[in-house]
Amino acid sequence: MSARCQVLGTTPGFGHAISHSHVRTKRRFDPNVQRKRYWVPSLGRHVRLTVSARGIRTIDRRGIDVVVAEILRRGEKV
Repeated sequence: MSARCQVLGTTPGFGHAISHSHVRTKRRFDPNVQRKRYWVPSLGRHVRLTVSARGIRTIDRRGIDVVVAEILRRGEKV
């Protein structure tokens, strides 16, 4: 599963892990993405989305119909 939120487009961030001796090594900060299944009344079916925790809150606030319409408008497959 890719570390990308379909709702917000959140992608991994990159930075350094700093050890006790202050040696810096590259590391990756992945978003908290999860596979969630939603019922979309406008489509009349379930959709499975890869969403971050913040994306789940966005869906709760705005509604799944509005969010799925935006995803389809961007040309992503749902």
